Amino acid sequence: MDTKTQPRTPALASRLPQVGTTIFTVMSTLAAEHGAVNLGQGFPDFGCDPALLDAVDTAMRAGHNQYPPMTGVPALRQAMADKVEALYGRRYHPDTEITVTAGATQAILTAILAVVHPGDEVIVLEPCYDSYVPNIELAGGRVVRVPLVPGTFRPDFDAIAQAITPRTRALIVNTPHNPSGMCLTDAEMRRLDELLAPTDIVLISDEVYEHMVFDGLPHHSAARYPGLAARAFIVSSFGKTYHVTGWKVGTVLAPAPLTAEFRKVHQFNVFTVNTPMQHALAAYMADPAPYRDLPAFYQRKRDLFREGLAKTRFKLLPGEGTYFQCVDISSLGVAERDLPEADFCRWLTSEIGVAAIPLSAFYGDGFDQKVVRFCFAKKDETLVEALKRLSRL
Repeated sequence: MDTKTQPRTPALASRLPQVGTTIFTVMSTLAAEHGAVNLGQGFPDFGCDPALLDAVDTAMRAGHNQYPPMTGVPALRQAMADKVEALYGRRYHPDTEITVTAGATQAILTAILAVVHPGDEVIVLEPCYDSYVPNIELAGGRVVRVPLVPGTFRPDFDAIAQAITPRTRALIVNTPHNPSGMCLTDAEMRRLDELLAPTDIVLISDEVYEHMVFDGLPHHSAARYPGLAARAFIVSSFGKTYHVTGWKVGTVLAPAPLTAEFRKVHQFNVFTVNTPMQHALAAYMADPAPYRDLPAFYQRKRDLFREGLAKTRFKLLPGEGTYFQCVDISSLGVAERDLPEADFCRWLTSEIGVAAIPLSAFYGDGFDQKVVRFCFAKKDETLVEALKRLSRL
């Protein structure tokens, strides 16, 4: 065949040249290959409330199967407005300040694309969720990494203040924090408010684990603080709250001027979100018990898992919120404790039969502090089996 007529696939200059397969995919694949208990990727291995599934069926059979409004089903936006006012004392207008999104990851990307221009700086607090940095890079922004304090993972406000420049456009915070489980305190939120008050920096507050705060502590949403709420996109996740991560439905709360810019992007990168799931969620939210009871539900699992780990040589780090538990591996009675975190997690998966995630995966420079993350959003029998295998260490 004449080479001039052969089909040609164009060579591309990657928009994300540093991005490969995520550690979550790598570890889940390895876990499946070795029959390991997968405590790596953050999703439940149990089902949701059957009443929620019935509500989806009802919505579908009622004919809610075509495009909903771009901003989200009105009943769901109204339900969110009522819930946030009841929990955090701030009223968001359902028509102009609440948008339903295709999960929290899309919400964060859309917020960044809406506000970040090429050359703008965005501060992230490391370790951080793996979508933040690629999102900023896709917008043409410059990532400014500020580490949380190793060991405690509390924010270093002096370091954050030093990172702020005239080019700083946004700051991303995540509370409760993935991967560490740290929850920002009232004092820390007030300190953040004071720090940002004289600036025009936008706050992107990732609060997808808002209903997983333990030991009787409240969740300190940015919505509670007028100064922060005035500059914040607040991201929530129905998938996390109701054990339906595969539905990919979330919301963004923001003042009307910020929401207007957010929706300009939203309508062209997603347009709208799964219709029957929105109607089902709106109906299900009439009862606040499922999200009000969630802290106790997950605290019981956290305590079960921590009690088991306390009998091993893993060193438990604080677990204030989320459904993740971080542990220090440096005192384990095996030589593999000296491996880099990522190699240790591969060994743990293939040889011990439990998958975990290295904390180094959440740092741009791969900072290794001998800490790995387990997910305890699992059936009790799953956690018990994992603990049985980990007891060998």
